[in-house]
Amino acid sequence: MPDQLPPCPACAESFTYEQGALLVCPMCGHEWSADEASDTDSAPVGTSDVKDSVGNILADGDTVIVATTVKVKGGGGGVIKAGTKVRGIRLITDGVGDHDIDANVPGFGRMQLKSSVVKKVG
Repeated sequence: MPDQLPPCPACAESFTYEQGALLVCPMCGHEWSADEASDTDSAPVGTSDVKDSVGNILADGDTVIVATTVKVKGGGGGVIKAGTKVRGIRLITDGVGDHDIDANVPGFGRMQLKSSVVKKVG
């Protein structure tokens, strides 16, 4: 382990500390292994390759189409039908479970989606 600990890959803060075999960021709570730190040092902070259901790389502001019908849990429920167009997505790293997209879905409002159920337009 080097004398200087790497900054947090999630928020870029330099207050990283060791906790057992893990490195921890007290600012955002992100935990990662020291092995991952050496792999992510070369990648700029905030650039993670989030891919849609067919392997296209997504970026903030993209327009996507829901590829499969999705049941909405909580808040009255409902169903987002396949083919629903969602504009102006925002990629997130702190989503619930494996939800990595924050978007305003027509008819439902702001919610989080999984990238595995959407397809990039264009």
